[in-house]
Amino acid sequence: MNVEILARVQFAFTIGFHYIYPPLSIGLGLMLVILEGLFLKTGDRIYEMAVRFWIRIFALIFGIGVATGIIMEFEFGTNWATYSKYVGDIFGSALAAEGIFAFALESGFLGILIFGWNRVGRGVHFFSTIMVFVGSLFSAVWIVVANSWQQTPAGYHIVGQGMNARAEITDFWAMVFNPSSVDRLLHVWVGAILAGGFMVLSVNAWYLLHRKHMEIARPTFRIALVVVATFSLLQLFLGDRSAGIVARYQPAKLAAMEGHFDSSARADMYLFGYVNNRTQNTSGVKIPGGLSFLTYGSFKAPVTGLRAFKPADRPSQVNSIFQLYHLMVACGLAMIFLSLLGCWLWWRDALFKHRWLLWVFAFSVLLPQLANQAGWFTAEMGRQPWVVYGLLRTSDALSRVVSANQIIFSLILFTIVYIVLFALFLFLLNRKIQHGPVDYGTKETIEDGSRRDNPILEHEASQS
Repeated sequence: MNVEILARVQFAFTIGFHYIYPPLSIGLGLMLVILEGLFLKTGDRIYEMAVRFWIRIFALIFGIGVATGIIMEFEFGTNWATYSKYVGDIFGSALAAEGIFAFALESGFLGILIFGWNRVGRGVHFFSTIMVFVGSLFSAVWIVVANSWQQTPAGYHIVGQGMNARAEITDFWAMVFNPSSVDRLLHVWVGAILAGGFMVLSVNAWYLLHRKHMEIARPTFRIALVVVATFSLLQLFLGDRSAGIVARYQPAKLAAMEGHFDSSARADMYLFGYVNNRTQNTSGVKIPGGLSFLTYGSFKAPVTGLRAFKPADRPSQVNSIFQLYHLMVACGLAMIFLSLLGCWLWWRDALFKHRWLLWVFAFSVLLPQLANQAGWFTAEMGRQPWVVYGLLRTSDALSRVVSANQIIFSLILFTIVYIVLFALFLFLLNRKIQHGPVDYGTKETIEDGSRRDNPILEHEASQS
């Protein structure tokens, strides 16, 4: 492999592994706000136990996410020095804003969230929970803004020429609100909320299957079900808007997503299929003119195909982009179907009567993760051969002094470290899930020798 391919593989590996955790932080943050809000409103200890349990899970995910994200910033300087110089003023301002307005906010209130239950008032603790959630949202804002600028640059001018060229901000807010940033941000936020919601569904489905912590698992499962049903339907709308932005500003990417090559013909929408990159032919099950209708409102409207672009200006791995895009869509539709099925069974008072469905929910935690990863790779691979769309090619963004052997060596080391981190994460996560929620208030009264009746503990004792 050449240096460009290796550098791209390394960055894809590190960002793909890191991207497991921030969406979970955002989604669980919303669940914490909902559960603690219900506890403050009702005074029901079940919600307190649930929110305390999920705070422990949140802290674990937050810690692993920070550890896995730091390395990417170093890769900008080691493997992508020309890129860093070219976009430093723009990307640097977004990363600085993340650190000042997002990470500081999130981490500052995280200590109160984790350790402040018996040290601050309920209102202060709830405010801290909200701030942690807001901080996680802001963290996504600046990362998505920086990446969206690479997709649809705005609010800049180019200073210098050749290898000395670099982009400078001329309008900060035009850079922030570039043509794709808002729609992509909403799309990312909702995907993150689905990741957290389905994780809560998965864990509580496991408890229900094993008849553990039933009084907590049932209401928490229902709350998470409402969240994922609402946001999975919203994602359908936001996904359509994002596709419209791609069609307008990155037509080559849209053509690759659907394997559309003809430059002036209607575009079919494939449910699934295969793209032959060599023959430039797509086969599979399709809706004739479906992409034309979704893009322009007519089944006969022509859509720009890949042949309208020079070979050097179009994505090379069309089949990979096609498959990843359709995997994202399939996972999204599966989440809609599963959440609506759960709501329908809840309405018929049969939500917890089907063990097979609980097993499906137990494994459903993989659906939003697959969708988020597939969507991110679709966006990044579809932008090729540009690292900044229409301005800087990926092949020109590399560091000139890094060799293939150096990248291979560092990639092997990263792989080993990430495998260890992931194994540690799974071990600690499983340990916390097996331990389950704890009634801290009753535990304290037991130690004081003044136990009061508690139906939750009585149920747990009967199950043990």
